Amino acid sequence: MKRRNFIRNIGIAGVGLPLIPNNLSFDLSGNKNIPVHSPVSITTWNFQEANRTAGELLQKGISALDAVEQGVRIEESNIKNHTVGKGGAPDRDGKVTLDAIIMAPNGNFGSVAFLENIEHPVSVARKVMEETPHNMLVGEGAYQFALSQGFEPENLLTEESEKQWKNWLVEKEYKPIINIENHDTIGMLCLDSKGDIAGACTTSGLAYKMRGRVGDSPIIGSGLFIDNEVGGAVATGLGEEILKNVSTFLIVELMRSGKSPQEACEIAVERIVKKPTDLKDFQVAFLALNKNGEVGSYCIHPGFSYALHSKGDEEAVQSKSYLAEK
Repeated sequence: MKRRNFIRNIGIAGVGLPLIPNNLSFDLSGNKNIPVHSPVSITTWNFQEANRTAGELLQKGISALDAVEQGVRIEESNIKNHTVGKGGAPDRDGKVTLDAIIMAPNGNFGSVAFLENIEHPVSVARKVMEETPHNMLVGEGAYQFALSQGFEPENLLTEESEKQWKNWLVEKEYKPIINIENHDTIGMLCLDSKGDIAGACTTSGLAYKMRGRVGDSPIIGSGLFIDNEVGGAVATGLGEEILKNVSTFLIVELMRSGKSPQEACEIAVERIVKKPTDLKDFQVAFLALNKNGEVGSYCIHPGFSYALHSKGDEEAVQSKSYLAEK
């Protein structure tokens, strides 16, 4: 049942990062300029397979919305990645809970949070967007909706993730490691051959979080924001800090006012670091793409990189960072 019909009927409207291939070079420039309407996909961190999947779909004429969904699903199924989907690090009670958002060029979005036992939360989020009058479902409600849409339940806690959780239980102290535990997200932006931009963000959240904790990833304007007249932005890192600043909405609005994606990402990071907070234990990074095909990224600590696919070529681009420039 499509969203419009649904409304009518109810009567109201760290760990496990994929290694970089030996033949993949790093570009240290921090930003890229891609010709207008040349299909491009960009993805946080070194998720080359996910980004390549999306990029190749774009090259075949697939829409940006379909490309981002299929791209991030790669990491949702990657049990070696302990920060996304199946095999993700559990909460303190040993339960894997997932958050995801997807946003279409027309401004519509769907998201799910605190979702258990479903491997592909990004696809459930798309169903929320397209098949319900709502934008966000959480917890048991999101799970029951997923089942109603044909998603199969499964145990997402793998043997390796369970072992690491049990080791953590001995000390019960979470010690963040910059650019590993704190990256906890795959965010992706795609520009298709029609010039439309879509995005997705999916995560298992912080390792050993309090039960019920939800970060920035499924929240519009924080983990992801798209405006098809301007561009889009995704975030990764410590969700609490990103939420406080509604950072991706800020980046897109800065681009609307004439800032480049690079300038906008830098301003968003500076908003965070100017507040009284201890920067040593957390990372925040942003990735942005505008309608002209310009890409920008910026982070607090050195070490954040992103994957870029354009014209059949794959690159790993090292982001500029606030602390490295100070």
